[in-house]
Amino acid sequence: MPFSDKKFTKPDFKKIAENLWEIPTSFKEGMRVPVRIYATEKLLNQMDLEVFDQASNASTLPGLLKYSYVFSDGHSGYGVPVGWAGAFELDGGIISPGAIGFDIGCGMRLIKTNLSLEEVKPKVKELTNMLFKMVPAGVGATSYQEPKEISRIPEGTFREIVEEGGDWALRNGYAWKSDMERTERHGKISGADFSKVSKSAYSRGKSQLGTLGSGNHYLEIQVIDKLFDEATARKWGLGDIENQVCIMVHTGSRGFGHQICTDYLETFVKAMQRDNVKVLDRQLAYAKISSEEGQNYIKAMSAAINFSYMNRQLITYQIRKAFEKVFSRSAEDMQMELIYDVAHNTASIEKHDVDGRQREVIVHRKGATRSFGPGNPELAPIFRSTGQPVIVGGSMETGSFLCVGTKKAEEDTFGTTLHGSGRTMSRSKAKKMVRGEDLQRDMLARGIYVKATTMAGLAEEAGFSYKDINEVVDSMHSSGISLKVLKLRPIANVKG
Repeated sequence: MPFSDKKFTKPDFKKIAENLWEIPTSFKEGMRVPVRIYATEKLLNQMDLEVFDQASNASTLPGLLKYSYVFSDGHSGYGVPVGWAGAFELDGGIISPGAIGFDIGCGMRLIKTNLSLEEVKPKVKELTNMLFKMVPAGVGATSYQEPKEISRIPEGTFREIVEEGGDWALRNGYAWKSDMERTERHGKISGADFSKVSKSAYSRGKSQLGTLGSGNHYLEIQVIDKLFDEATARKWGLGDIENQVCIMVHTGSRGFGHQICTDYLETFVKAMQRDNVKVLDRQLAYAKISSEEGQNYIKAMSAAINFSYMNRQLITYQIRKAFEKVFSRSAEDMQMELIYDVAHNTASIEKHDVDGRQREVIVHRKGATRSFGPGNPELAPIFRSTGQPVIVGGSMETGSFLCVGTKKAEEDTFGTTLHGSGRTMSRSKAKKMVRGEDLQRDMLARGIYVKATTMAGLAEEAGFSYKDINEVVDSMHSSGISLKVLKLRPIANVKG
């Protein structure tokens, strides 16, 4: 189902294995590597044709290694599909903002409690209303007024936040020590440099820490619905309580990251014109990693990723306070521990096996999540025996999954898997098919209480506008790229 009116050619897919397809380099002139797509045949046919055009365009970029990857949640995006990954040579390689995304560092966070559905259900409306108040959502939303220091951030403090990440949160009492152990990269990417960020980006971001934003960003109260890997779940502190309540958060770097991407796309386009460098799609503008433009972007991008970690961390701080207000118990008493936080719009320098030897590469992931397996030295000790938690957000009607990374992912996809359901239609089309007020009433009748900033925004996120989360997750599970641990179902949702 196409998202745009442009005409695209359907490739002749080669079936490599069950749920694995390939587009050969003969599909488009200039392709350096094939495109590989992880999906059932049904999901493959649901993808808009622009997905394959964009993925094959990406395969023409210099220094791309092995394949241009599309995962089962793939749909067309800016430059490359959402649900895409590619690893580039570090020595002489390139960096492309469009292959990372405007919402730099956008990601998922899962927090557990020791509360059961029976304890939360009588207070679910009060709790959701409190969360809606304390975690602002919507376009242009600004920080909640308590505490004042995160709603009115001076430039010096903002610089500390985006350069230090989790170190700042721990030092200022906004994080538990275990939060940083359970955040990807321990909540901080080194090398972030605020001086490489424009005044416009700072202006947009300074009042948006601790906010959800709009679109498919949400805060959801969920219940563990089904266990697939009980041993792994229990190692992570989940599944001991029947109908255990958890909280999932999906948001990113807000206007801060968006402006950084906008600024550097413009810079890269000008630099390519200056150097007479051609690219199939202007949205794939890139710079060599070794160039001044490339290095400046990496430093600014790292600041945006740190912002996204701290945005979700400050939201966690507010979530804990909201639960304390409603249940008159401490967050520690309710065991509100972070399970994991993982970003899915990033470029990351990592070591991977390429042609039989370990090499440093830069992995671009856009709407794609790390999926590191057991023993990976980048993981915190708690995850070394199991592999990395992989949080897969579904639609607000259908539930989400918690999966685990695998060695096979490290071998086959540079340690990468899907990040969510993936859309099957545009937001404008979804709004034509349902009224937000009707959807809200229908969800309440099914036991899901929703607070949204706008009814139009709610309609955009109707469950039918997304792929079947079960099939999307199963396709990656059967391929061994990420394995199912448990499924969660929603009981309440705060939507931007």
